Amino acid sequence: MTGSRAASSLFIIGGTTASGKSAAALALAARIEGVIVNADSVQLYRDLPTLTARPGARDEAAIPHRLYGILDAATPASAALWLERAQAVIGEVGRSGRPPILVGGTGLYLQALLRGLVAVPAIDPGVRAAVRALPGAEVHGFLRREDPVMATRLAPGDRQRCMRALEVVRATGRSLAAWQDEAAARRTGSCEVRGVALLPDRPLLRRRIEARMRGMLDAGALDEVADLRRRHADPLALPIAKAHGLRELLELQDGRCGVEEAVQRTSVRVRQYAKRQATWFRHQLPALQVVEATGEEPSIVDRLLSAYASSC
Repeated sequence: MTGSRAASSLFIIGGTTASGKSAAALALAARIEGVIVNADSVQLYRDLPTLTARPGARDEAAIPHRLYGILDAATPASAALWLERAQAVIGEVGRSGRPPILVGGTGLYLQALLRGLVAVPAIDPGVRAAVRALPGAEVHGFLRREDPVMATRLAPGDRQRCMRALEVVRATGRSLAAWQDEAAARRTGSCEVRGVALLPDRPLLRRRIEARMRGMLDAGALDEVADLRRRHADPLALPIAKAHGLRELLELQDGRCGVEEAVQRTSVRVRQYAKRQATWFRHQLPALQVVEATGEEPSIVDRLLSAYASSC
């Protein structure tokens, strides 16, 4: 399934952490001769490949992978940096006649690709501080009065995004919706984008998250953290510090917690993150078809092929 048809399509496999996105991508890529392109912020880094659940050497040898391990731990990753690299890779892969398959759980990156990167000017610190000081229950009310368009797009309980919209309209005099529309006009390419968001049920995901953390320890995640610390005195000051489990494994190395405590604390943080991811994919990326399954389920390949065929 290569050639002009493949080159005109762009397929995304998003979803929560530990949902099996990499496994699903491998299965689909093998069937359609695809190239897997990373859309996960921490997997951009060369360091901590086990702790960040990067694809292993065997998987990368079997299927072409792009944008994995391209940054040093001290280099800040951003949606703008990723989007620039991703656009170049997507174009290159498309010209080769192989379909690019974007894989990752960093919703902001995927949103930047689908809607364009919103180039809002820097917000005045005074405006930001005033908005952030508002009682949470009142933010949506202010937004309704000052930016009714964004107020209809955002739920009252989505406090972070409501505050962002409010500070933008106060600082720029324009609705965030207007900035987003401008960004959409600059979005990537002319191909139709389709994809899925893997959102397994919570009890299953909870078990997978804890099992994965234990597997990471067995596979040498602690040694990776020790190596990072030898090269950087304070790993938690690095951009890669957002990798889940880094803080806990540093404390484990220092004897400030035991293995079980490190596993449980990390698992709690990852579950909280997965919950936010699920909300993001359901409400912010409606172009992706929700699939309530993991990437290892036997039926997943057929479901992915069906979704992929509809995008071509």
